[in-house]
Amino acid sequence: MIITKKALPRRTFLRGAGAVLALPLLDAMIPAATVLAQTPAAPVPRLGFVFVPMGTDHARWTPEGGTILDKLSPILSPLELVKDKVTVVTNLELQNSYPGTHDTSNAGYLSAAFAKHTESSDYHLGTTIDQIAAKQIGQETRLPSLELSMDLNPLAGVCNNGYACVYQNNLSWSSPTTPLPSEAHPRLVFERLFGEGGTPAEREALLRSRASLLDAFHEDISRLKRAVGASDQNRVDQYLDTVREIERQIQRAETADTEEFSTDMERPVGVPAEFGDHATLMYDLQVLALQADITRVITFQFTRELTNRTYPQIGVPEPHHPTSHHGNDPVKVEKIAMIGQYHVEFFAKFLEKLKATPDGDGSLLDNTIYLYGSGMGNPSLHDHVNLPILVAGGAATGLRGGRHIRYEKGTPLANLHMTLLDRAGVRLDSFGDSNGKIDDLFDAVPV
Repeated sequence: MIITKKALPRRTFLRGAGAVLALPLLDAMIPAATVLAQTPAAPVPRLGFVFVPMGTDHARWTPEGGTILDKLSPILSPLELVKDKVTVVTNLELQNSYPGTHDTSNAGYLSAAFAKHTESSDYHLGTTIDQIAAKQIGQETRLPSLELSMDLNPLAGVCNNGYACVYQNNLSWSSPTTPLPSEAHPRLVFERLFGEGGTPAEREALLRSRASLLDAFHEDISRLKRAVGASDQNRVDQYLDTVREIERQIQRAETADTEEFSTDMERPVGVPAEFGDHATLMYDLQVLALQADITRVITFQFTRELTNRTYPQIGVPEPHHPTSHHGNDPVKVEKIAMIGQYHVEFFAKFLEKLKATPDGDGSLLDNTIYLYGSGMGNPSLHDHVNLPILVAGGAATGLRGGRHIRYEKGTPLANLHMTLLDRAGVRLDSFGDSNGKIDDLFDAVPV
């Protein structure tokens, strides 16, 4: 990389052998001769979407009181430190997801579309909101979008009630007939962000060497830091520390698996054994991808519908799916709430990291909007009304956080999708079964 006294392009990369290192937003990335020279570089809009399965316990999800988010509900209590950046939205629904199933809950969350009932490959859904956004705001980044999940092994064949498993496996669809696979393996995500791993033999050699990605960029990093101001130097150091820490977490996870899987490399290695470590790492990779502007659109399927994952670490050793069919059994309902709160804990920590990460003249959270929720309301009924939904974002997005908005029953989730697209600069006349926008979610003009 050659550095001159001219402003650095926003799409500046450091390039090493088999790897590319994008840079975070720096003040040096603005023209020195413009009136903006004394201000930080302009931020860009970013959208993220997190899906959690099998609805919620509404009594422990829905905040009490009026429109101000003073006291958080038990499930949402982990959001206390960022509640001023969060708005809870009640009474949104997915009518196109009926007849109510786990498959249509997953499929409808980002599409608001009707899933064709089929066991074969003639599946049909709709283009999802993230891919509509990616086609416009994702064209200036190396990855138009990033699709992540927590479940390593996609299901095959027919999953439930005569629906092809493709509806459960994929949140993102680039067209009504093109589902996009997600990645749950941290190292493979890391390699996608920063460079290809090469052949299996090359990946194995790299794995054994334990060399840091940053070793390939040592000289370029030194030159870069000499060419920018003190605030940018600090920003670069913080970003590189994050890269190193994620590498360390991946390598630590791989240590336990290397002997078993290093020979043929057919099965990915490096997935932390503990669910919490895996979840944290997948969220950290999102912070890194957004900070470096590698992508501006992310979807994250936290766990899949029908999952039988257990959570003994929080006192729920029973499988999630059977427990969700609670039939109003108070013990099962409480355990569903415990799972919900546990999932929110990871999202809350993620938002706190976005808030602590500089971006332009604010934080990464200031310039990011995330939708968090489920395509199912009451899991015991398999309904798609009163969905557990919240929106998180910062000042530059115009989101008026710290609120609880209750809409009339029957308000389409697609109205929120339309609103989020509009806020990101993507204009549509309609989406799914939308009948308008949610205008009071945001300020008229972002601040």
